[in-house]
Amino acid sequence: MPFGPASRLGVSLFEETPPLEWVPGLSEEEVQTLIKAVYRQVLGNAYVMESERLTVPESQFKRGELSVREFVRAVAKSDLYFSRFGDTPRYRFIELNFRHLLGRAPNSYDEMKAHSAILDAGDFEAEIDSYLDSDEYQNTFGENLVPYIRGYKTEALSHMIGFTHTFQLVRGASTSSLKADLAGKSPKLNSLVINATPTPVVPPGSTFRNPPVSSRVRLGVGASEEGKVYRIEVTGYRSNAVNRVSKFRRSNQVYLVPFDKLSEEYQRIHKQGGVIASITPV
Repeated sequence: MPFGPASRLGVSLFEETPPLEWVPGLSEEEVQTLIKAVYRQVLGNAYVMESERLTVPESQFKRGELSVREFVRAVAKSDLYFSRFGDTPRYRFIELNFRHLLGRAPNSYDEMKAHSAILDAGDFEAEIDSYLDSDEYQNTFGENLVPYIRGYKTEALSHMIGFTHTFQLVRGASTSSLKADLAGKSPKLNSLVINATPTPVVPPGSTFRNPPVSSRVRLGVGASEEGKVYRIEVTGYRSNAVNRVSKFRRSNQVYLVPFDKLSEEYQRIHKQGGVIASITPV
């Protein structure tokens, strides 16, 4: 099933913007563009006020005393970064570090666990260093490329689970890591990574969040014993209240449906205003 154009998935800006790289002889304006790009990536597309900018590392970078990688390190280790993301739950902090510093979602529970062990030692700076000093960072960005969101692209030998999870962390180029996100500071991927569970890829505006077990419904007598059963993941339901305050879509339900009930269930979901994110055999 094709995903459709990048614009529908909210990644067109990432697709159309080439990576930014420091090279000798850049103008002052070009250097400022690099600095802003580092802030945008490392701080998860959040707005940075003039008073919050890191004047000393910026000056060192302009003078050539810091490479792009070392400027990224300065921003990621700053009080500015910690004040925005440091008080989030541990696994939310880790998944955001992956997004900000490696441009992708974590691929496995082993990756999450390794970074959790670093934080167990109470070493925030070592956690940041573990990304920036990794072979992956060096091979992907080197010293002079500004990190960028790359996990939305399929790559040879990459994890499909991590690919789908990236769309949970990046809900379009106009949103930030914490704002305009139903999860807020709550972990989005923890149980999904632990159980190696992929998630539907849905456009921004239709937010699918993996529901708890209690919300999953099995329809049809003997659905698990007779015939094939399909998992339908639905997003896009809206409140039916007459005087509703918000018209934002919210995440919804997972249904387990036997084959002979698929057509009936499909019609029911659409009549209720739902959007089917995926249909997969169980």
